[in-house]
Amino acid sequence: MKRARIIYNPTSGREVFKKVLPDVLVRFEQAGYETSAHATTCAGDATEAATIAVQRGFDIVVAAGGDGTINEVINGIAEQENRPKLGIIPVGTTNDFARALSVPRNNIHKAVDVILDDHYEALDIGRVNDQYFMNIAGGGKLTELSYEVPSKLKTMLGQLAYYLKGIEMLPSLRPTYVEIEYDGKEFKGEIMLFLVSNTNSVGGFEKLAPGAEMNDGLFDLLIIKKMNIADFIRIASMATQGKHLNDPHIIYTKASLIKVHTEEKMQLNIDGEFGGLLPGKFVNLYRHIDFFVPKGKFEAEEKKLEDIDMK
Repeated sequence: MKRARIIYNPTSGREVFKKVLPDVLVRFEQAGYETSAHATTCAGDATEAATIAVQRGFDIVVAAGGDGTINEVINGIAEQENRPKLGIIPVGTTNDFARALSVPRNNIHKAVDVILDDHYEALDIGRVNDQYFMNIAGGGKLTELSYEVPSKLKTMLGQLAYYLKGIEMLPSLRPTYVEIEYDGKEFKGEIMLFLVSNTNSVGGFEKLAPGAEMNDGLFDLLIIKKMNIADFIRIASMATQGKHLNDPHIIYTKASLIKVHTEEKMQLNIDGEFGGLLPGKFVNLYRHIDFFVPKGKFEAEEKKLEDIDMK
């Protein structure tokens, strides 16, 4: 019999998953999995639980929570030689990675369906210094809002909490001098922020990195140069429609290896959580982990990108 380990954050979202956990366990058992669950208790607990799950030979690991929980689980299995397949049950606030995978975000049982359909794809993940990420890494004052929003406020207000915090932080935005190397090219100058993206779903935006693919061995690098607050707000508005890429304040390119250096203090955001301070070396790990995804997901993505190229 195959074995599944569910690692879940009991406080994610509006604490809905723990209420339906018994039903989820029954569904996995009926599908032929000997299934057990682990509720996380503190930061880093999901990483340790995932590492133990690998050591105990579980066939699949299921991460139930927000992007932070998924990130911790990935950090627990990324360095293991025999990595289990990974399923996602999104019950967080933004659920960027689930959105990128087209995993249902508002229906736990439909997300379970994706896993039990047993269709999976080998996808890229990123490594920066000694940490791993599946969705996004970046730096700049505005990237800090994802972990500066109190967890209770996120539970109560959801995505609105991020917008409110973003408005509050606008007056404090300041450019930072950086040196960025990417696949043999170099940028030196002051920036508002930079993003190293593995998917097209970043902070609730689906068009911030519209050409991002999760299985091509490349990151999408977005650099927003120094500008005033009015221009920054204008570009943020354009980004909601995917019309920001041709603006002269924007550098948008693809790279598999990126190095960011700065003498100033700049925090590193990894999948929405504080990841220490820069400098950082970002490496794309090509098709490193098998993720359960809806059938036909990547065929549809390839057609969408072809349509974008034709335009």
